[in-house]
Amino acid sequence: MLDEADLAALWITLKLAGLTTLILLLLGTPLAWWLSRTRCRLKVIAEAIIALPLVLPPTVLGFYLLIALGPHGPIGKLLESLGGRPLAFSFSGLVVGSVFYSLPFVVQPLQNAFSAIGRRPLEVAATLRATPFDRFWSIALPLARPGFLTAAVLGFAHTVGEFGVVLMIGGNIPGETQVLSIAIYDHVEALEYAQAHWLAGGLLLLSFLMLLAVFSLNRRFAVGMR
Repeated sequence: MLDEADLAALWITLKLAGLTTLILLLLGTPLAWWLSRTRCRLKVIAEAIIALPLVLPPTVLGFYLLIALGPHGPIGKLLESLGGRPLAFSFSGLVVGSVFYSLPFVVQPLQNAFSAIGRRPLEVAATLRATPFDRFWSIALPLARPGFLTAAVLGFAHTVGEFGVVLMIGGNIPGETQVLSIAIYDHVEALEYAQAHWLAGGLLLLSFLMLLAVFSLNRRFAVGMR
């Protein structure tokens, strides 16, 4: 069964995933909207930067974030000069790293959803004197609901399964930065396979149920829009 340290890791993981998903939706929505509408030549560069975590080893991303957020890094020094403390080996650092690592899993589904709307519904609304904000709020967001659902679930699930990035930035501090993926590794390293099975099986079931919910709800949205 799960001990107190495992329950703490579970709580940290769920809190990290929930907060990261919320931040990504707030930041990713305007970014995805811009990417789906702009014709700027810099768009391809922005898309490549956003997609980097898909191909970059997590330890590489975590290493450079650790340098940037550490006491000798530019962000760490800036925070210390303002009276704060470096973000490395803290829960706040885990959030920053998770936002970077899970960014494409939120932005890309939203961008695809906005692109699928097309320009015609927005142009029709413009002829009825709808403001850009009204067109976005009343037309684009409702039509992009499946994309938001997919983005939220993928962002949450991907954050729950992180290992390399969170280990590099947060270390393995029980009760502070130890997440479920690291707790599983610790149990396996200590040959505690029973505890590892409980945690790994729980994550497997959670991931399956979340993906099942996404596919089912997206299918209902597709049927309802016909």
